[in-house]
Amino acid sequence: MTKKRLMLTTAFVLLTLLIKAQTVVSGKVTDTDGQPLAHVSVTIDGSEVHTVTNDDGMFTLKTPQQPRQLLLSHIGYKSRKVVLEGRPQPLHIRMQSNTVELDEVLVSTNDPMAILKAAMARIEQNYSSEPELMRCFYRETARRGSRFISVAEAVTEMYKTDYTLGPERDAVAILKGRRLMSMKARDTLGVKIQGGPVLPLMVDVAKNREYILNDENLAHYKLQMEMPVRIGDRAQYVIGMEPTGILLYPVMWGKVYIDQQTLTFTRAELQLDVRDWRLASEYMLVHKPAGLRFRPKELTVTIVYNTDEQGRARMSYVRNEMRFTCDWKRRLFASPFTTVSEMVVTDVKQRGDSVKRPRGRSSFGLKERFYDRVEYFDDPDFWADYNIIEPTESLENAIGKLKKKIKETN
Repeated sequence: MTKKRLMLTTAFVLLTLLIKAQTVVSGKVTDTDGQPLAHVSVTIDGSEVHTVTNDDGMFTLKTPQQPRQLLLSHIGYKSRKVVLEGRPQPLHIRMQSNTVELDEVLVSTNDPMAILKAAMARIEQNYSSEPELMRCFYRETARRGSRFISVAEAVTEMYKTDYTLGPERDAVAILKGRRLMSMKARDTLGVKIQGGPVLPLMVDVAKNREYILNDENLAHYKLQMEMPVRIGDRAQYVIGMEPTGILLYPVMWGKVYIDQQTLTFTRAELQLDVRDWRLASEYMLVHKPAGLRFRPKELTVTIVYNTDEQGRARMSYVRNEMRFTCDWKRRLFASPFTTVSEMVVTDVKQRGDSVKRPRGRSSFGLKERFYDRVEYFDDPDFWADYNIIEPTESLENAIGKLKKKIKETN
């Protein structure tokens, strides 16, 4: 009896290990000249497992089953399907630039407002008509000058209602996170800026009309058709947006990309108007200590959408970068700071009316501080089977230095 139980236990353990076993696919994406391509969309064909390349062009994907091929797409480059069978890893994938045919230049004569309004009218058809729960990876970094002073990462779940509704009921929950922060007093200014894991809820231009694409905002913009581009193999309208006149609230410059066939919003590249530093500060800041001088220099947001095999589009990647200076009034020189946050949807876990909105302690509020909700950066196997954005070589070096400093301090 004992021997039989042992055999059953062993079989169960082996079965569990097989179930939990992950296939890892990794590689580097470059152009034809060998230069790394950042933020390339990499998806396992036939699934919704997804990531993007880092600034070094590197990516890693983990999946329970052996994938057959990868799908890669990037603005201005031809889509690629890469068959994995028989290919050594890590992969080296080259992408070819995609030129726009002359006949597509004729779209520059079209009315940009009419195209924009038509795309807005088709949001309900082009985006999800049911609630979805998505698994995401989030990272934020801060630098003082060229030196990293903090790094935080998290795996999150993002709940989105259908696109007939606004973002008010959408939510983000932290499943697992970690952080590192410089121990130097001059690196800790107590400034709290906009962003965090809830950023994707705020900047989804197709869902949050109040962010930029509402009638009141558009009345203050000059729109113009720009040179069309391709994202993957699909031609895109490109609409430039330039604010006009003197406004009493902060506004964005930028470009919106719209699929020429389906009129789906596929990408947005936005930049905050920082000419009035007071208005820009109101937009960027949540809180700052009294006596600290904050001067905004730049804020850029990139929002990318992917379309699945059923024709449903969803936000797949968001990157937010802020540059500003801070100094106390008694100091002669201001210190330059840069913060970068990025989120990638790595999988769609559930969809339909049975999907529940995250609640409780894991749910993240709009004004909560991300650093207060995650653990210290220590376990080398912290992410286990989660899909993440690979850290760049410079970020890996920075993490090592910060960990060393913290250990020396302790």
